[in-house]
Amino acid sequence: MRNPIFYLLLISFGFAKSQDNWHLFKSENGISIYSRKADSSNIKQLKSVVTLKTSLNSLVALLNDWDAYPEWNYKCGESKTLKIISPTELIHYQTVVTPWPIDHEDFIINVKLSQDPKTKVVTITSTNLPNYIPPYPNRTRIKYLEGKWTLTPLKDGSVQAVYYFFVNPGGLVPAWLLNTAITYGPYENFQNLTQWVQKPKYQNAKNPLIKELN
Repeated sequence: MRNPIFYLLLISFGFAKSQDNWHLFKSENGISIYSRKADSSNIKQLKSVVTLKTSLNSLVALLNDWDAYPEWNYKCGESKTLKIISPTELIHYQTVVTPWPIDHEDFIINVKLSQDPKTKVVTITSTNLPNYIPPYPNRTRIKYLEGKWTLTPLKDGSVQAVYYFFVNPGGLVPAWLLNTAITYGPYENFQNLTQWVQKPKYQNAKNPLIKELN
């Protein structure tokens, strides 16, 4: 049987169709983690929220630094870009480290970035592409995963970062067991995010496609 903890703790993402019925189950150090039942599954969707004293450019630079994900993202193993489609779209491959003798999990996502020209809200969506390349030996390909970042600049110069995530690996692991995992990864990811975004390489980053509110 696959280890249930790692299915819900991939790169920080939880996609939601609406904002209703979220249940707050952890709030600490300015980080709030919510969950709710998905419409078509007993597996829970996740939403993580934090407000950071930083710029949109710094957050986008960190989230686009795929090579650094193994250093700060919970249980991230390999992280690499398979194809750059445009300055705002790419195909990304990532593995999730699991303990022996369980096979590592992996997934492939189509990542798209956009910014609202009026509100300056940045949205980064991730859509699963499980069949983009053939499965690797000794790795289990995750079949269903959706993620979404919403980065909202505030008038005081801070940014509210909201991260939605839902994954359904299928298989024999019951939903209740998978749902016990949600107290681990999302909070640790956001703790790391708040520290890493303050690094000079991100604080000094400038993306010509990203406009600040002021």
